[in-house]
Amino acid sequence: MGWLADETGLEKTAANFVPLTPLSFLKRAAAVFPDQEALVYGPVRRSYREYAERVSRLASALTGIGVTPGDVVATLLPNVPAQAEAHFGVPACGGVLNTINVRLDPDTVAYILDHGQARVLLVDPQFIPLAAEALERMEGPAPAVVEVADDHAGVHHLGEYPEYEELLASGDPAFDWVMPGDEWESIALNYTSGTTGRPKGVVYHHRGAYLNAMGQVLSWRMVLYPRYLTIVPLFHCNGWCHTWMMPAVGGTVVCCRDIAAKPIFDAIADEKVTHFGGAPIVLNTLINAKPEERRAFDHTVEVFTAGAPPAPATLAAIEPMGFEITHVYGLTETYGPATECTWGPEWDTLEGEARAAKKARQGVAMPFMEHVGVVDENGVQVPMDGKTQGEIVFRGNGVMKGYLKNPEATAEAFKGGVYHSGDIAVQDPDTYLCIQDRAKDIIISGGENISSVEVEGVLMGHPAVLLCAVVAKPDEKWGEVPCAFVELKDGAEADEATLIAYARERLAGFKTPKAVVFRELPKTSTGKIQKFELRNVARAL
Repeated sequence: MGWLADETGLEKTAANFVPLTPLSFLKRAAAVFPDQEALVYGPVRRSYREYAERVSRLASALTGIGVTPGDVVATLLPNVPAQAEAHFGVPACGGVLNTINVRLDPDTVAYILDHGQARVLLVDPQFIPLAAEALERMEGPAPAVVEVADDHAGVHHLGEYPEYEELLASGDPAFDWVMPGDEWESIALNYTSGTTGRPKGVVYHHRGAYLNAMGQVLSWRMVLYPRYLTIVPLFHCNGWCHTWMMPAVGGTVVCCRDIAAKPIFDAIADEKVTHFGGAPIVLNTLINAKPEERRAFDHTVEVFTAGAPPAPATLAAIEPMGFEITHVYGLTETYGPATECTWGPEWDTLEGEARAAKKARQGVAMPFMEHVGVVDENGVQVPMDGKTQGEIVFRGNGVMKGYLKNPEATAEAFKGGVYHSGDIAVQDPDTYLCIQDRAKDIIISGGENISSVEVEGVLMGHPAVLLCAVVAKPDEKWGEVPCAFVELKDGAEADEATLIAYARERLAGFKTPKAVVFRELPKTSTGKIQKFELRNVARAL
């Protein structure tokens, strides 16, 4: 083995080994970009110097009210500065951040607070009623509650603790951050949607948060000083790790409390937003915005879209408006985005539907993932022929530690040394993934598998359709058949026969919806359509 056989003195030391953590990004930014704008929220403008100082005060104050390393600090907050500050301030005192979905019901919030054993809960005034009801339903000790008000008016204390700004004022701006001794230490706790039972607690480590954030800088082709709009809820996969990412490139986080066309266009025009992430429903919101909601802008906005495969028609409509779309894919268990549809220069000449079809794929592994593949029921890689279906699996530093207090579910998810996503896909000859469906969303009609995604993509091409979801409807002859739920655009008209005929012209007969229901589609806070609700409706038709 030559000289490598003798490595005397070549050990890890304080000089050559530092546990990876996104806290390092903010420490560096405060030194390198002290006067650069870090956070924007309406009239609020904070530099990196101020951002880091407030994070220090938060970490100090949390320590002062009893938070010790390993304790959970939960939040019920929209995309406001305090939610971004918590992403650094909680781990800076050694705590674990649990950002809770503000659209959950009180019973589920109570379960999460109990299961995670939160010591402190930061709450926006809008969600005080939700918090109060959840606290009443808790079985274990209730957390200390701190209200995060935009100003000092209208504070509704739930306990003995001060309002957020008062809490920060009690903290030490020179507090010595508690950096992880091991990068495997937990940094965040996120709960799955729990559509088929109680939500599972997904545990992130400092190493994964650091590498995911750093890897997305590469995937998004970022340069210094991006201006990032918080459309992805910061309670969803920690905002896809984007808040942790911004200090690495001296970026500005532009907080957006209300996700609607006008505030998005205003932020792009007034704040010169260069990047945002969002589900395809956000793209549709912009495409179908009313004239009075739109603003002109003279730069290209880079967009990561995920949550469901965007319809080719959506991608074809959004890009001419000044948006460059990169389709990404991931799950809570992979810190958010873990694959990207990396654009090949050989596709530059493609236009319209052909271009959009390439962009609609889920793509290839991001730089921090070791392996992403599609396997059969025996765990064997399927042929990369664009036809053979299998389950998407992941392996790499961007995979969760596991499920909190649930070793059985963790073992099942990691069976065979990979993380099993439950998503069904094919791999094209160029290795790019293309999702066909969630395993539970595949429609099996007369023994034939039907991809609900494929049918949705066709119906979304109809000019009257705003949103569409396709689920299985029980059928005596075929077992189940496709049933489409459709939201029409404002002022547009279409009936069931029209849409069925439109689909039949473009799909095999067995894939054509046998029923169309016009209604508002139920959605999660991140814009995903809640198909489990629609399946219940379809069963009753």
